[in-house]
Amino acid sequence: MAMEGGCACGEVRYRVDADPIFVNNCHCSLCQRQSGAASAVNAFVEVEHLHLLSGKLREHDVPTGSGKVQTIIRCAACGTAVWSHYPRLGRLGAAIRVGTLDDGAAIRPDAAIFVADRMDWTALPDGVPVFETSYKPADILPPDRLSRLMALAARVEQQG
Repeated sequence: MAMEGGCACGEVRYRVDADPIFVNNCHCSLCQRQSGAASAVNAFVEVEHLHLLSGKLREHDVPTGSGKVQTIIRCAACGTAVWSHYPRLGRLGAAIRVGTLDDGAAIRPDAAIFVADRMDWTALPDGVPVFETSYKPADILPPDRLSRLMALAARVEQQG
Protein backbone atom coordinates (compact mmCIF):
# COMPACT_ATOMS: atom_id res chain seq x y z
CA MET A 1 0.00 0.00 0.00
CA ALA A 2 1.44 3.39 -0.95
CA MET A 3 0.47 6.42 1.12
CA GLU A 4 1.52 10.04 0.93
CA GLY A 5 1.46 12.80 3.46
CA GLY A 6 2.91 16.12 4.41
CA CYS A 7 3.10 19.01 6.82
CA ALA A 8 0.65 21.83 7.50
CA CYS A 9 2.31 24.37 5.18
CA GLY A 10 2.85 21.94 2.29
CA GLU A 11 6.64 22.25 2.11
CA VAL A 12 7.28 18.70 3.33
CA ARG A 13 5.82 15.84 1.32
CA TYR A 14 6.63 12.17 1.86
CA ARG A 15 5.62 8.74 0.58
CA VAL A 16 5.36 5.44 2.43
CA ASP A 17 5.49 2.39 0.17
CA ALA A 18 4.56 -0.32 2.70
CA ASP A 19 1.73 -1.03 5.12
CA PRO A 20 2.59 -0.17 8.72
CA ILE A 21 4.07 -2.89 10.89
CA PHE A 22 1.86 -1.67 13.72
CA VAL A 23 -0.15 1.40 14.67
CA ASN A 24 -0.43 2.69 18.23
CA ASN A 25 -2.83 5.26 19.63
CA CYS A 26 -0.78 6.39 22.63
CA HIS A 27 -2.44 8.24 25.49
CA CYS A 28 0.66 8.61 27.71
CA SER A 29 1.23 11.99 29.33
CA LEU A 30 4.44 12.54 27.33
CA CYS A 31 2.64 12.03 24.00
CA GLN A 32 -0.06 14.42 25.18
CA ARG A 33 2.50 17.08 26.07
CA GLN A 34 4.69 16.57 22.99
CA SER A 35 1.79 16.53 20.52
CA GLY A 36 -0.45 19.07 22.22
CA ALA A 37 -3.33 16.62 21.78
CA ALA A 38 -5.14 14.02 23.88
CA SER A 39 -3.13 11.23 22.22
CA ALA A 40 -0.67 10.52 19.43
CA VAL A 41 -1.36 8.01 16.66
CA ASN A 42 1.81 6.58 15.10
CA ALA A 43 2.19 4.13 12.22
CA PHE A 44 5.54 2.31 12.44
CA VAL A 45 7.42 1.31 9.28
CA GLU A 46 10.93 0.37 8.30
CA VAL A 47 12.76 3.56 7.35
CA GLU A 48 13.59 2.23 3.87
CA HIS A 49 9.85 2.44 3.10
CA LEU A 50 9.70 6.16 3.97
CA HIS A 51 10.74 8.60 1.23
CA LEU A 52 11.04 12.37 1.58
CA LEU A 53 9.66 13.88 -1.64
CA SER A 54 10.15 17.57 -0.86
CA GLY A 55 10.97 20.05 1.86
CA LYS A 56 13.56 20.43 4.56
CA LEU A 57 13.42 18.72 7.93
CA ARG A 58 14.72 19.53 11.37
CA GLU A 59 15.10 17.29 14.39
CA HIS A 60 14.18 17.69 18.03
CA ASP A 61 15.17 15.24 20.75
CA VAL A 62 12.63 14.74 23.54
CA PRO A 63 12.42 12.25 26.42
CA THR A 64 10.42 9.03 26.34
CA GLY A 65 8.85 7.25 29.28
CA SER A 66 11.90 4.98 29.50
CA GLY A 67 14.17 7.98 30.00
CA LYS A 68 15.73 7.47 26.57
CA VAL A 69 15.34 9.94 23.71
CA GLN A 70 13.06 9.97 20.72
CA THR A 71 13.89 12.21 17.78
CA ILE A 72 10.89 14.06 16.36
CA ILE A 73 11.30 14.94 12.69
CA ARG A 74 9.56 18.20 11.81
CA CYS A 75 9.05 20.43 8.80
CA ALA A 76 11.77 23.08 9.00
CA ALA A 77 9.33 25.73 7.73
CA CYS A 78 6.19 25.21 9.86
CA GLY A 79 7.29 22.83 12.61
CA THR A 80 4.72 20.11 11.97
CA ALA A 81 5.86 16.79 13.45
CA VAL A 82 5.75 14.29 10.57
CA TRP A 83 7.50 11.27 12.08
CA SER A 84 9.76 10.15 14.93
CA HIS A 85 12.57 7.74 15.59
CA TYR A 86 12.01 5.92 18.88
CA PRO A 87 14.85 4.31 20.87
CA ARG A 88 13.76 0.69 20.41
CA LEU A 89 13.81 0.90 16.62
CA GLY A 90 16.47 3.59 16.29
CA ARG A 91 16.98 5.19 12.90
CA LEU A 92 15.90 1.97 11.17
CA GLY A 93 12.24 2.50 12.09
CA ALA A 94 10.00 5.51 11.67
CA ALA A 95 6.81 6.33 13.56
CA ILE A 96 4.75 8.33 11.09
CA ARG A 97 2.23 10.73 12.59
CA VAL A 98 -1.00 9.38 11.11
CA GLY A 99 -2.56 12.85 11.13
CA THR A 100 -0.01 13.97 8.51
CA LEU A 101 -1.13 11.32 6.00
CA ASP A 102 -3.34 12.54 3.17
CA ASP A 103 -5.79 9.74 4.08
CA GLY A 104 -5.11 9.15 7.75
CA ALA A 105 -8.61 7.72 8.15
CA ALA A 106 -7.43 4.68 6.15
CA ILE A 107 -5.15 3.75 9.06
CA ARG A 108 -6.75 2.05 12.04
CA PRO A 109 -4.86 1.61 15.32
CA ASP A 110 -3.84 -1.89 16.34
CA ALA A 111 -3.93 -0.83 19.99
CA ALA A 112 -4.74 2.02 22.33
CA ILE A 113 -1.86 2.16 24.80
CA PHE A 114 -1.15 3.88 28.10
CA VAL A 115 -4.86 4.48 28.56
CA ALA A 116 -4.21 4.76 32.30
CA ASP A 117 -3.01 8.31 31.45
CA ARG A 118 -5.82 9.19 29.04
CA MET A 119 -8.01 12.19 29.59
CA ASP A 120 -11.35 11.09 31.03
CA TRP A 121 -13.32 12.62 28.16
CA THR A 122 -11.31 10.78 25.48
CA ALA A 123 -13.31 8.04 23.76
CA LEU A 124 -11.62 4.80 22.78
CA PRO A 125 -12.38 3.30 19.36
CA ASP A 126 -14.60 0.22 19.22
CA GLY A 127 -12.85 -3.00 18.31
CA VAL A 128 -9.33 -1.76 19.11
CA PRO A 129 -7.53 -3.57 21.96
CA VAL A 130 -6.95 -1.32 24.97
CA PHE A 131 -3.94 -1.55 27.30
CA GLU A 132 -3.33 0.26 30.58
CA THR A 133 0.35 0.55 29.62
CA SER A 134 1.86 -1.38 26.72
CA TYR A 135 1.46 -4.85 25.17
CA LYS A 136 3.44 -7.69 23.71
CA PRO A 137 3.36 -7.39 19.89
CA ALA A 138 3.08 -11.18 19.57
CA ASP A 139 -0.28 -10.98 21.36
CA ILE A 140 -1.97 -8.81 18.73
CA LEU A 141 0.01 -8.62 15.48
CA PRO A 142 -0.65 -11.05 12.62
CA PRO A 143 2.33 -13.30 11.76
CA ASP A 144 3.47 -11.34 8.70
CA ARG A 145 3.69 -8.04 10.56
CA LEU A 146 5.22 -9.67 13.64
CA SER A 147 7.97 -11.17 11.47
CA ARG A 148 8.70 -7.72 9.99
CA LEU A 149 8.95 -6.28 13.50
CA MET A 150 11.26 -9.08 14.64
CA ALA A 151 13.48 -8.63 11.57
CA LEU A 152 13.66 -4.87 12.21
CA ALA A 153 14.50 -5.43 15.88
CA ALA A 154 17.27 -7.86 14.88
CA ARG A 155 18.74 -5.25 12.51
CA VAL A 156 18.66 -2.65 15.30
CA GLU A 157 20.41 -5.09 17.65
CA GLN A 158 23.10 -5.81 15.06
CA GLN A 159 23.83 -2.10 14.81
CA GLY A 160 24.44 -2.07 18.54
